[in-house]
Amino acid sequence: MRRLGVLSLALLATLFVVTINTHAQSTMTRHVRDLNRNGRLQAMGHLPLNHMMTLNIVLPLRDQAGLKNMLSEIYNPDSPSYRHFLTVPEFTARFGPTQAEYDEVVLFAKMNGFTIIGGSRDGMDVQIKGPVSAVEAAFHVSMGTYKHPTEARTFYSPDREPTTYLPFKLWHISGLDNFSLPHPMLVKRSAHAKANGIEAESVVSHATTGSGPSTSFLSSDMRAAYYGGTDLTGAGQNLGVLEYFGTDLDDVNTYFNNAGQTNNVPITLLSTDGTSTSCLHTPAGGNCDDTEQTLDITQAIGMAPGLSSLVVYIGSTDTAIISAMTTHDPLPTTISCSWGWTPVDPDTLDPYFQKMAVQGQSFFAASGDNSTWASGNEPWPADDAYVTSVGGTDLITAGPAGPWQSETAWVYSGGGISPDAIAIPSWQQLPGVINANNGGSTTLRNGPDVSANADFTFYTCANQTDCLANQFGGTSFGAPIWAGYIALVNQQLANNGSSPIGFINPTIYSQNVTSSYDPDFHDITSGTSGSFSAVPGYDLVTGWGSPNTGLINALTGSTTQTPAFTLSGSPAAVSVTTGSNGASTITTTVSGGFNSTVALAASGVPAGVTVGFSPASIAAPGSGTSTVTFAVSSTTAPGTYSITITGTDGNLTQTATVSLIVTATAPARFNISASPTAITVARRASGSAAITTAVTGSFNSAITLSASGQGNAQTVTFSPSSIAAPGSGTSTMTVKVGRNASIGNHTITIKATGGGKTQTAAVTLNVTR
Repeated sequence: MRRLGVLSLALLATLFVVTINTHAQSTMTRHVRDLNRNGRLQAMGHLPLNHMMTLNIVLPLRDQAGLKNMLSEIYNPDSPSYRHFLTVPEFTARFGPTQAEYDEVVLFAKMNGFTIIGGSRDGMDVQIKGPVSAVEAAFHVSMGTYKHPTEARTFYSPDREPTTYLPFKLWHISGLDNFSLPHPMLVKRSAHAKANGIEAESVVSHATTGSGPSTSFLSSDMRAAYYGGTDLTGAGQNLGVLEYFGTDLDDVNTYFNNAGQTNNVPITLLSTDGTSTSCLHTPAGGNCDDTEQTLDITQAIGMAPGLSSLVVYIGSTDTAIISAMTTHDPLPTTISCSWGWTPVDPDTLDPYFQKMAVQGQSFFAASGDNSTWASGNEPWPADDAYVTSVGGTDLITAGPAGPWQSETAWVYSGGGISPDAIAIPSWQQLPGVINANNGGSTTLRNGPDVSANADFTFYTCANQTDCLANQFGGTSFGAPIWAGYIALVNQQLANNGSSPIGFINPTIYSQNVTSSYDPDFHDITSGTSGSFSAVPGYDLVTGWGSPNTGLINALTGSTTQTPAFTLSGSPAAVSVTTGSNGASTITTTVSGGFNSTVALAASGVPAGVTVGFSPASIAAPGSGTSTVTFAVSSTTAPGTYSITITGTDGNLTQTATVSLIVTATAPARFNISASPTAITVARRASGSAAITTAVTGSFNSAITLSASGQGNAQTVTFSPSSIAAPGSGTSTMTVKVGRNASIGNHTITIKATGGGKTQTAAVTLNVTR
């Protein structure tokens, strides 16, 4: 085997040499910060050569000009391509790396001593792990350590731009520096007051109109204020939230329990690069704080309580997280990001943001909580030209769970002119958007685009200890509120038989320079944050404002709702072993006065699988659930099958997809283990160990236990002497050591026999005087 491995590696090396480029290729984005580039920071040391690093290699787009042209067509209402979005495979085939290019990068990484730990061609990335020595050799850099100019820590960075001998340029290599640590766009009232030397009560007044404890706002209050209806719940929609740390879903449950509400949205914690999905609150768990993660989840669900799924995308590198968001199945069509960080190159994520726009995905980023944007007050990614930036307001409702009453600019709302010098997008160049009144730039990106409540008026739960009222605020709340709101828009569009809204900025800017502005948005006209003030129309504190009652109709082209229904499956993926059954709940949701019986059927069913519905149809008016059961025979081939569930009333037809994952039945067998595996016993004394058996597959038999090798002076007994069928259990093995036992180690072999099978375990007996 060793010789074969050497020969295989040699063959790979030969293949790699054939395709290697003789000239070093630079990357298409920057990796060295100006502080390092201009010599203002001197290296303090060098990262240890054996220090392990996790990097993400991002491949470039193909046909960048073609992609930008497609973007302009997809968001042009007069184009025949209007909202004709691409699927993930379609995007890869047209704009992603070729299979040969992707394979070339994978081979390059392996030949340079890296382990491939993730990534995909669809995601345009290869995730790798390896020591600093491999990083320096592969990318021709030196990994130095430096004193951070504004924080009490050191950071690492390459001393020069990375290069490779690949036959093409890479787009970016994430993870080469840790100068900027991501931070949530979240503010605690007491911490803010302490930092500014003021009393907490003087920051802002408490909320007086919420339905939570101490009249704080619940997430359901935001739904009542900004939507106010009941028909749209986000049914059939998939929402994603971006997080840099894991979370504890018990905090989400605590929030809804304390609010007297029930969460019906399936929540999935997805690690995009191996980052832990947990957030432990014990002393051994470190300083993990899941306030941000929990509020993102609860605010999105509060606005869209009928979502088909909410996936928390967790990672340590931005490209790994965003890449997963552009490829995951089901694809999240509306996304919230409440974190900010400072990239070396602000163009780094543009290929992914452009991909999202072409795939019909909406991305909302919190604009920050430190007032006017500046180089030392970095808003990114909120100032990127392909995301929707969400600012902050101070909301008052007519009462608990009541409608919108008034709103002013939040005094700490982030906004202004892009400090990353991002060029002004075409939709901000429309006449009437930038003017002398709002003081915006006519050459650079302005922000935010929209806004929502961000004052210290929310109810939050976190860390299994802290449920607080009126303590936290920030544009962190606005991003998931808007992501949830767009799920309602997308549901209405689906009801209308239309594609999702996608990137909303081209649409809202063109609509808001017309007379339709007032019914679509609450125009925030009072309040100041930093250098800018809220003014009529667009401004650099609250953007166009918060959603008004007419916005959903404006974005969906609806004046009245068309009778319709939607179909969804939960869970959306069912795993079944051959010879057994699995089930999913199919839910129908009606809107627009729909009133009819919905008949259910399934297609795409593989050989050996029988599908049944109970009931077979949903009675009029058409809202309800049915359990679909998959009976998988022993002859069904293992694999993943997309089962299409179809619902029809004779006129309208809707579908949902349930993934059936068929796995082979585990072999009928059992395992045996001992704990501890070594015991020390003095002469004339006794010791014990727990002997545990665990069965797999269809094994079902009693298991008898015996021992050998203990020596003539020892006696071994088991209690019980056998494990009853089906064979999983624990027996205590007691070893009594005789007075004349030999001093030293004895290996006791425990033999377990049952169902025609035998397994053994060993316990080392150390006899002492």
